[in-house]
Amino acid sequence: MKSNNPVFARSEEFNRASSNAYGNQTYPAGGAGYPGYGDTGTDPSQWGTGTPGQVDQGRMTVDSVIQKTAMSVGLVFVTAIITWWWIGDFSGTDTQAQEAASRALMLAGLGAGGAFLLSLVNSFKRVISPALVLAFAAFEGVALGAVSKVFEAQFDGVVTSAVIGTFGAFAGTLAAYKVLDIKVGDKFRRGVVAAMFGMVGLGLLSLVLSFFGVNTGLYGMGGLGFVFALAGLVLGILMLILDFDFVENGVAAGLPERESWRAAFGLTVSLVWIYTNLLRLLAILRSE
Repeated sequence: MKSNNPVFARSEEFNRASSNAYGNQTYPAGGAGYPGYGDTGTDPSQWGTGTPGQVDQGRMTVDSVIQKTAMSVGLVFVTAIITWWWIGDFSGTDTQAQEAASRALMLAGLGAGGAFLLSLVNSFKRVISPALVLAFAAFEGVALGAVSKVFEAQFDGVVTSAVIGTFGAFAGTLAAYKVLDIKVGDKFRRGVVAAMFGMVGLGLLSLVLSFFGVNTGLYGMGGLGFVFALAGLVLGILMLILDFDFVENGVAAGLPERESWRAAFGLTVSLVWIYTNLLRLLAILRSE
């Protein structure tokens, strides 16, 4: 079954493997059978992890996905911290505060613009590029560092709470996926992807209208902003489920190891999505 997730739909290996995931079919490039759904091979507890000290076995494993995701998310953290430090202090003199605000606005725009363009490239690229995934993470870190600095200046401690909440959401979603044995169907994929594009479209429309002095309230601190952020948070969790489904199917089908970078990219996008919406939610609650 062809994936409707734009992050994974361009992966020829994933689409071939998905179509062969039932009935122990032979993977085109592997020459060996792989277990279908319902067999122990798709049990998360039985996922291949490679041998100690050698993650890259030529096939995607849970270890290789964890390794690549750690590199991507780690780069987001590093660039965010550097950006946070470079912006400066908002609590200094009026001149220093204005300079810091200007730097934050510039870096937020630069990082968000670069991350958006690279996310499109990575989503629709047939052969995933590790360099582009890491470049996306770097730009995303710049944007998050600038935005987080602004929120922290207004609501002390909100960034720490959002970071903890994001990883809590990740752990909780992974636990639910494994314990409840969640199965991702075609309708679920279509619904999540449609909602994702819808929210991105509304965000871009709101940005364009703001240039003409129209405030839609979607990113405001009022009731509509709260509802939009809450919907974004729920959507981010559903996106994580799609990511876990890709990893499960990919490991079971023996996808090439380079597809670990595609999984890492998807997981990074989902985590960033959850963090930004959770940060807004906490800020709105604090403002009240």
